[in-house]
Amino acid sequence: MALMLYRTPEGPLLGHDDALWRLDSDWDTLVNDDDLFRHLRARVRDAAPESSIDLASVTLLAPLHRQELWAAGVTYRRSREARMEESAEAGGGNFYDRVYDADRPELFLKATPHRVVGPGQGLHLRSDSRWMVPEPELVLSVTRGGVILGCTIGNDLSCRDLEGENPLYLPQAKTFDRCAALGPGLRIAPDLPGPDTAIHLRIQRHGQTLFRGETRLGNMKRTPEELVEFLYRDNTHPAGSLLMTGTGIVPEDEVALTDGDQVEITIDGIGTLVNPVRST
Repeated sequence: MALMLYRTPEGPLLGHDDALWRLDSDWDTLVNDDDLFRHLRARVRDAAPESSIDLASVTLLAPLHRQELWAAGVTYRRSREARMEESAEAGGGNFYDRVYDADRPELFLKATPHRVVGPGQGLHLRSDSRWMVPEPELVLSVTRGGVILGCTIGNDLSCRDLEGENPLYLPQAKTFDRCAALGPGLRIAPDLPGPDTAIHLRIQRHGQTLFRGETRLGNMKRTPEELVEFLYRDNTHPAGSLLMTGTGIVPEDEVALTDGDQVEITIDGIGTLVNPVRST
């Protein structure tokens, strides 16, 4: 059994099958409840759903409020290969090969809440980058105590040319206004999706498919628990956190996002996150 937790302007919504419940708790309290699944399951069991709510007509916000968004890099072999290729001339190729095999993962702060958009909202194309791509990722929702309570879909928008020019430009290649998208909601369950779970990416341009790719969670080299342990090692997250777990889909080198493109990311069992990209 898996439940869905949605953030809306009117407050949190709990979803199960085709039913929805209004929740009177604030978002930050919910996502820091180490026993959230049990509490939400009791609500599904004991209270009648709100028959007047149609999820299709609800405005969905990114499923974070005060939580920081962090990211793990080079957790899939495909990402390792792409990073090595793009940074070879700058002398950084070996860095990515080494971190892929190292005990310690690459972790970095991706975005503060105001830099994150929700479903349907526009992502931003950096004015000083000419090679930007989406990175579809499973995102963990983690309580302040380090408990993984659920997951969602994330788009880690990245500037491949900036990062390839010099690995020290990673913060600029990754972090800027509207640099990440999350949604449509949090999947809350005792277990995370299994290794056979597929992640799908589609980029559309003028109504036509520019790129389509797929990977599976089983291709990720590191475990979610391992990544969270490093994220919380000697580091506090008072409001909880979200952690992008890396991408296994990297478009061909000739693919670069342009104004008006649309990015669709689907993870089986969670849903689909759709965002346009804008140059302004």
